[in-house]
Amino acid sequence: MLHAIHPKLPMRNKTVTKQYYIDQLGFNELGTVAYDDYLMISKDAIEIHFFKFEALKPKENYGQVYKRTTNITKLYQAFLNKKISIHPNGSLNLKPWGLKEFSILDPDHNLVTFGEQLLKNSL
Repeated sequence: MLHAIHPKLPMRNKTVTKQYYIDQLGFNELGTVAYDDYLMISKDAIEIHFFKFEALKPKENYGQVYKRTTNITKLYQAFLNKKISIHPNGSLNLKPWGLKEFSILDPDHNLVTFGEQLLKNSL
């Protein structure tokens, strides 16, 4: 019965979050009504929701989302070409569990990890 999941992550400033995800990462805004305290974005089959949390301390934020992808090397290079910061410990590499992954931190320190399964029969 379940067919989709849409993570909800904290944001301090809707304008900053929109600029990052829409202008830099290429997402689109969802919905026909704009809410001051809520943002919905999508790209391909991915949808992420954000709720306003002005008191959020980014260095204490443990918000995370993991996105499966294809052509991860191309995606990684596109991020580098756009000068999108890659997490200091999250450069593109093959993990022992058979996925190639990299990570970024958004302006509120939500960890966004991208992964592509390369080896069959893993996981």
